[in-house]
Amino acid sequence: MKHNRIKIASFTIFVLMVLFYFSLTQAMSFGRDFPGMTQNSKPGETVEKGIVILVEFPDVKHDVDRHFVQTRFSQRLNSYFKEMSYNKVSLEVDVTKKWYTMPKSISEYKISSRNLEVDKSRVRRLIDDALDAADGEVDFSKYSFTAIFMGAKLTEYGMIGLCGYPGMLGWNTEGALKTKSGQPVKGGIAIFSFQAHIGTLFHDIAHILGGVREGKRMVPCLYDHDLQAKPGPMRETFVDATINMGFWDPMSCHFYKRELPPPGISSWTKMRFNWIDQSKIKVIKPDQVTEVVLGPLEDGLSEVLAVKIPFSETTYYLIENRQPIGFDRHLPGSGVLIMYADDNIAECRHGKAPVKLMNADPSVQNLEGACFDIGRKDSFQDSKNKINIQLKEKIERSYRILIRPL
Repeated sequence: MKHNRIKIASFTIFVLMVLFYFSLTQAMSFGRDFPGMTQNSKPGETVEKGIVILVEFPDVKHDVDRHFVQTRFSQRLNSYFKEMSYNKVSLEVDVTKKWYTMPKSISEYKISSRNLEVDKSRVRRLIDDALDAADGEVDFSKYSFTAIFMGAKLTEYGMIGLCGYPGMLGWNTEGALKTKSGQPVKGGIAIFSFQAHIGTLFHDIAHILGGVREGKRMVPCLYDHDLQAKPGPMRETFVDATINMGFWDPMSCHFYKRELPPPGISSWTKMRFNWIDQSKIKVIKPDQVTEVVLGPLEDGLSEVLAVKIPFSETTYYLIENRQPIGFDRHLPGSGVLIMYADDNIAECRHGKAPVKLMNADPSVQNLEGACFDIGRKDSFQDSKNKINIQLKEKIERSYRILIRPL
C-alpha cells in the first residue's frame, strides 16, 4: 500500500511538472507573438522596451553611477508612465553594462540651446558614434526606443535633452537609423545630459512612443519654438515660450519647479496617446444644453475624465479637472482647465499651436492662473463659437458643469 501511494505521488508530481512546462512554453510563445507584451505584463498593459546607451567623452570627467541611470528610467520614469496611462503602459528599460567613450571631444558634439539654431550634423554625429560603439553588444531589434545618456552636463553639451527622431532630425525614422553593422534602430532616439529631469526624460521619449501619423508627430512639443529661439537666459527664455500650455503639461514645460517631480500631462496629450477610454470622454454638441459631472483627470476611476465640444472634424474645446492627486500635486494650482484644439496644426510655430489654454486669470504670469474655479472665475464664453461653459458646483473633487449655446 505504501509503495502504491509513493507511485501515485510520483505520478502526480510528474503530471504537474508537464502542465507547468506546457503553460510556460505557451506564455513564452504568447510573448513572441505579441512583441509589445512581456511575460510580466498585465492584461491590457503594453510594455515598451527601451535601451539606454551610456556615453562619455575623452575630455569630460563624471562620477555618474550606472545604478543611478537604471533607477531613473526603470523606476521613476516607469512610475510616471504608468500613472499617466492609467496603467496601460509601462517601461522595461535596459542600460548598457559599460560607458562607451566617444571618439571625439565634447566640443565636436556640442550644440546650441535653441532648437532652431542646432547644428543637426552634430546631433547625427553623436547618434551614429553612440550606436556604432554599442553595436556589438546590443541587439536593437528588441527595443522600441533608444536613449543616449551622457556623462556630461548641460553646460558642456549645450542642451539637457532632445529627441533626434522623430524630432530634431526629422519625423521619418524608417531606414534613417542603422548601426555600422547594419542593425536597424526602431522607433526613435533621444539624447540626455545626466542632469535631465524626469519630466525631460518623459518629454522626449513621449515624442518617440507617440509616433508619427500622416506626417505629423502625435505628441509634439507644446512650447513655442520661435520664442524659445530668442536670445536671453536659457530658463527664462524657455518659460517665456510656454505660452500655449504653461506648466500644465510636461510637453510644454518639462517641469514646474526643478526640485519637484513633473506635473501630470493634460487630457489632450493623454488622448493623443489613446490613454483615456472613449467611454470616459464626454462629447457634447455645441448647440445642446448639457450638464456633466467632471472627475479629476488623475483619477482613472472617474466616470468622465474629459469633455470634448467639437466645432468641426478638427477643432474643439477640451475641458479637464486638475486636482492635487498623484503627480498633479506638482501643478501651479487646481481647478478646471479649458483648452482649444486644432488638429490641423502640427507644431507650435509662427504663433500657432495644436492646443492652447483659455486663461482664467491673465494677471497671473505664465498661465499659472489658468484654472477656472468656483468662487473665482467660474464661467467662460466664446462669442465666435457661441458657447458658454459654467461651473455650477464643486462636489468633493469633481465639478458639475453646465455647457450651453449663447
